[in-house]
Amino acid sequence: MRDAAIIGAVLLLASSAGAQERPAGFVDAATVVPGLIVEMRYAGAHNFVGVPIDGYDRPICYLTREAAAALAAVARDLEPRRFALKAFDCYRPERAVRHFVRWARNLADTARKAEFYPDVDKRNLFRDGYIAARSGHSRGSTVDLTLAQRSDGAEPGGRELDGRELDMGTPFDFFSPRSAASDRSVSVQAQGHRALLAQAMRRRGFMGYRKEWWHFTLRNEPFPDRTFDFPVR
Repeated sequence: MRDAAIIGAVLLLASSAGAQERPAGFVDAATVVPGLIVEMRYAGAHNFVGVPIDGYDRPICYLTREAAAALAAVARDLEPRRFALKAFDCYRPERAVRHFVRWARNLADTARKAEFYPDVDKRNLFRDGYIAARSGHSRGSTVDLTLAQRSDGAEPGGRELDGRELDMGTPFDFFSPRSAASDRSVSVQAQGHRALLAQAMRRRGFMGYRKEWWHFTLRNEPFPDRTFDFPVR
């Protein structure tokens, strides 16, 4: 019994020693970006896999200091229009990316197809660029987000909107050509909202991903050649 306890303690120490700590260059974006609404989808089950994703122990939006500062500037630019930013994913541990890859290769698991990829064959998610073996999110300067009404905003009739998302034509993580930033099959209003978000992000140094209207990476990111695997906690 004593020997087993000693072995367990040694394994725990070895595991702790091998675990990555959050670098000082990363911050909780919610403490920096004014009015940021955080809904970290991969910390819960409302995502295309259908379960919490490896490495997301808590719903925290970590970003590099540089990306968080640039995103704060975007949020301040949007304040006069009573818009806020809502983040769905920020820094993504490498172990989460591996979780996505395992799920994508399991062709029998299509439980969330109707909501997230109704018109796309799961076998083509890699080919079509919706799932990748490596992610820019793991470098800490990529964020998935949308626009929402500020919680202190109101429609002309005075009804509070409480952070309601603007219509973007498709939901976040909807694997479809309709999610492309330049898609014209969505409504004119949704096209306008996508353009507004993209312009606001570009102005502060972010570049978008053409297949996903929600995906932006800081152009001058501080870790362009390094990925991280510390857990979100």
